[in-house]
Amino acid sequence: MREGPAFRWFRRAGLTFLTLFTVLPLYVVVSSSIKPLADVEGTFSWIPERVTLAPYLDAWTTVPLARYVANTLVVSLASAALSLPVAVLAAYALARFAFAGRRAFRLVVLSTQMVPGILFLVPLFLLFTQVHAWFGVELVGSRPGLVITFLTFSLPLSIWMLTGYLAGLPREIEEAAMVDGLGYVGVVWRIVVPLATPAIVAVGVFAFIIGWGEVLFASVLTDSETRTLSIGLRGFASESTVQWNQLMAAAVLASLPVVLGFLLLQRHLMRGLASGLAP
Repeated sequence: MREGPAFRWFRRAGLTFLTLFTVLPLYVVVSSSIKPLADVEGTFSWIPERVTLAPYLDAWTTVPLARYVANTLVVSLASAALSLPVAVLAAYALARFAFAGRRAFRLVVLSTQMVPGILFLVPLFLLFTQVHAWFGVELVGSRPGLVITFLTFSLPLSIWMLTGYLAGLPREIEEAAMVDGLGYVGVVWRIVVPLATPAIVAVGVFAFIIGWGEVLFASVLTDSETRTLSIGLRGFASESTVQWNQLMAAAVLASLPVVLGFLLLQRHLMRGLASGLAP
């Protein structure tokens, strides 16, 4: 069925509106980050009259931005790195083996994505408190506690996304490798992982983003030394006197790792997303 001119016009208008709705706030953040504070607090202007990079330099001294970035990088990378190998093995088992309880396990994995995350907050906090009481291991206010918390969300998502992709891979290649003497572990790491690289990269990026931008659990399970970037910026924004240009500069800096990671991995990421994680 051919598209009429009215439909094309409405589609273009809708896409233009969505683009402006997304781009304009980002432009305001970036433009405010290169303005002096007086210009930011004064009359708003779309084009900066004076441009300065001082907010980017001052943001590192006004707030402990380096510590926030380091904490966030450590917990985000650790949660992504730990979830990927476990997710690959679990997804391969779900995609290839008909074992008892497979349907129930897949249902449990999927159901975790349907439950609001806030419902896990109190149980996780109580569990971490009991672990400290029983074993003397401090998880509240520690980086390992955050890594475990982020794993509870990234791991089910990673398993669910990879299962469909691995189920669509041809079995003949794996069977030929087994005939040549490879076991299941060798098949997974030498055959399946290279074939599923786009999906694994996409899942790894999603797992990293979960840890990078998480606010709710990090606000409860961190202290002043383990505070992540999102919590640090929220605290900076709630101060009585806010340096808005520095806050905008810090927000730009906070988004750079995700943007740079996407640019570096976009070939694999787009292949994984274009395939729908199910070839």
